[in-house]
Amino acid sequence: MCARGTVETEDGLLLILNGDGPLLTGETLLALIGHSDERASGGTIVTTEVDNPAGYGRIVRDARGLVAAIVEHKAASREQLAIREINPGLYCFNATFFWEHVAELATNNPAHEYYLTDMVDILTRHGHPVAPLPVADQRELLGINTRVELALADKILRSRKAYELMLAGVTIENPDSVAIDVGVQVGADSVIEANVQLRGNTRIGSDCRIGTGTVLRDCEVADEAAILPYVVAEASKIHSKASVGPFARLRLHAEAEESTHIGNFVELKNTRLGKRSKASHLTYLGDALISPDTNIGAGTITCNYDGQKKHRTVIGEGAFVGSNATLVAPVSIEAGAYIAAGSVITENVEADSLAIGRSRQIVKPGWAKRRREQAKERRPA
Repeated sequence: MCARGTVETEDGLLLILNGDGPLLTGETLLALIGHSDERASGGTIVTTEVDNPAGYGRIVRDARGLVAAIVEHKAASREQLAIREINPGLYCFNATFFWEHVAELATNNPAHEYYLTDMVDILTRHGHPVAPLPVADQRELLGINTRVELALADKILRSRKAYELMLAGVTIENPDSVAIDVGVQVGADSVIEANVQLRGNTRIGSDCRIGTGTVLRDCEVADEAAILPYVVAEASKIHSKASVGPFARLRLHAEAEESTHIGNFVELKNTRLGKRSKASHLTYLGDALISPDTNIGAGTITCNYDGQKKHRTVIGEGAFVGSNATLVAPVSIEAGAYIAAGSVITENVEADSLAIGRSRQIVKPGWAKRRREQAKERRPA
């Protein structure tokens, strides 16, 4: 009744659906709209039989098999409560008759509410009976009233998605363990291992492998990429033949270009790793532009935040960054440069040069032995 002013026409068919039925298929809606029964000028409603009808309105049929009434659970008699055919809340009424009689709805029921289901009885009394359209798969018509039902609906939806992908040529090693959102796309001959989550608008190409425990949200993964176990990535791009993981993290528009290698415990944030470049171990690369054929040693970090602003690190093609290097942004390391292991780099490094930014090593022979002897002398007898 509230929506009446927004309906473009009061002729034809009026389709009304409950809002808590996410498992409903287009095929069922088309069947409902196209259903025709010469005995039922008032329209058609979907019905189904369930093992536990508690909470649902019961379908009461007349001698002809048409719907005589829908009795809400709160108002049902003991005999009516035993009926297993229920109303899941999908209606297709004759719009002319519906709008002509909708004002007859009243609140004279135990809940003191307007029951849309009363329209079946009202239309029947005016000579416009309503026909049932039974749907065999009761799971499709599951309504959500509790979090238990919400979890069940989620499981069914995700099972449908996995089934759809497998029929399209995707291998899913343990379909019951994965969580794949409806909008996700996966190319043929890709393999999805157990306990993977593919969220949002993630796009995965062909011949990819997505390792156990990986979580991808709104990511693009090109053909032949390998995502090893327990990678977490968000809003990132992984190009063809790249290898990421295990235990890597990509976030905030990170990009791994073709044939790159990102290894274990490496994090990229707003960083582009150029073609064939490698960051194999224990590295943080934030707000960085890294050119092709660059090696980033284990333990390297880009110090991109000064407490107030983020700054950029640029590394040229073919550069070599030694292990445990600290690159204090903003800083630029030009093509072919070499950063010695353990260096703290605070100034730009010219092409093909060596940069060393560490304290000179001092060795004091016998110091450790003398320290142990002194400690032994101080120890109480």
